[in-house]
Amino acid sequence: MDINEWWGLVERAREAAGDRADDRDAPDDPLPDALTEVLAALEPARIVDFAVTAHEVTASAYRWPLWNAAYLIEGGCGDDGFMDFRDGLALLGRDVFTRAVADPDFLAELPVVVRMSRGERGWIGYETLEGPVREAYARAGGAADGFHAAVETALGGRIPTREPGGETWDVEDAEATRRRLPRLAALFEE
Repeated sequence: MDINEWWGLVERAREAAGDRADDRDAPDDPLPDALTEVLAALEPARIVDFAVTAHEVTASAYRWPLWNAAYLIEGGCGDDGFMDFRDGLALLGRDVFTRAVADPDFLAELPVVVRMSRGERGWIGYETLEGPVREAYARAGGAADGFHAAVETALGGRIPTREPGGETWDVEDAEATRRRLPRLAALFEE
C-alpha cells in the first residue's frame, strides 16, 4: 500500500473520531472503532496491505531516542510498552508521527503529554494496532483465522530489526536526558 494512502486511511479514522482522536486512555476511545469502520470498506487483500504498511511505519520509529522519550513520558517503557507507544503514535497522524520520530522532544508540545506530566489521565500508546485491523479484515469477508497467515505471507519473511536505531543514553541520567530531551525533561522532572 502506498504510504500516502495508508496515512490517508488513518486520517479518515481520526476525522471520524473527531476531537477525541488523540488520547488512547479514554475507556470509550472512538478511534479504534473508527479505524475498523474505515478499513472494513476495503477488500481483505487491501486490509492486509494496510497491516504490512503499519508494520513498516511503526518499524521506522524503532529508535532509541524515541524509546527514551517514551520511557520518560510513561515513567518506564519495556519492549511491549514501546510497541504500544509506536502503534499509538501512528494513530496520532502523519505529522505528529513524523515530527516525533525526527525529534522526540517535540512530544512535549502534545496536550496529552502535558496532561500526563501533571499526573492527569492520558496515554499515547495503543495496546495493538492489529486489533482493529484484524476486526476489519473479518468484517470485509476475510477468513477470521487467515489474517495472521495473510500478513506473514505479505511480509515475505522480512526479519524485524533487532536493535533500535539512533544513539541511546541512560534515560535515568537526568543531565544526559536534559541535554537530549530538554522540553520533555522539563515537563517530567520531579
